[in-house]
Amino acid sequence: MVTGLVNNRSYNKQHKADTKPRYSLFGIRYSSLNGFTLLEILISIAILSVVLTALYNTFFLSHKALAAVDGTLLKLQESRAFVDILKREIESVFYSPDNSFTVFSTEDRDFFGRQASRLTITSFSSSIDGVAKINYNAEERDGRLIITKEIISAFSQPDLSQPSGNYKVDMLEDMESFALECRYGNKWVKTWDSTLTKDVPDEVKISVTFFIANEDIKDKAGRLFIISDIAKPRIGKYL
Repeated sequence: MVTGLVNNRSYNKQHKADTKPRYSLFGIRYSSLNGFTLLEILISIAILSVVLTALYNTFFLSHKALAAVDGTLLKLQESRAFVDILKREIESVFYSPDNSFTVFSTEDRDFFGRQASRLTITSFSSSIDGVAKINYNAEERDGRLIITKEIISAFSQPDLSQPSGNYKVDMLEDMESFALECRYGNKWVKTWDSTLTKDVPDEVKISVTFFIANEDIKDKAGRLFIISDIAKPRIGKYL
């Protein structure tokens, strides 16, 4: 009988010790037998939501910045490739005052304050056999300045100074300006006509300007990038 009483008291002590209230990290009382309270679960969910939101925002901003950098690099590469192609074609210009089919002509134009030169030359090009007649022109479509190129055989009849669209391809889009300047003595001029000068310029300065907008700013502020180079016609010139 005494033994049973002692065992019963020991059980009660152990039971009370097991069910004794404890304090969590947040100072909330809970029983080890009942698990987490609803308030603790809600607080945990709130903290997890804040952490996930911060991670998502960081990932989203990083992805947006990377996409903007990729777009800028792509525009730079396209512009640089265009200037290189145009430079090679100008350096390969073929002109003779005795041949009526040869020409070197530049014309300065303007689209609402944006300079847009036109170039017509006869040159050797990898795109066509023999001497080619090439025309570079700037067009405005829906407020966007687009540089186009037309190329045919120099012996063909179509006049590329009046673009027909049959041989036209788009070279660059969303440009701010496309400028050509020819060196005439010690001056740079924006127009050239070989029928008057009976010669080609010694140097031609090529400049392509485009705008990279910053989408994070509401007023779309950004930067202007200029790709430029100088081409020197070599055929018939002293090296």
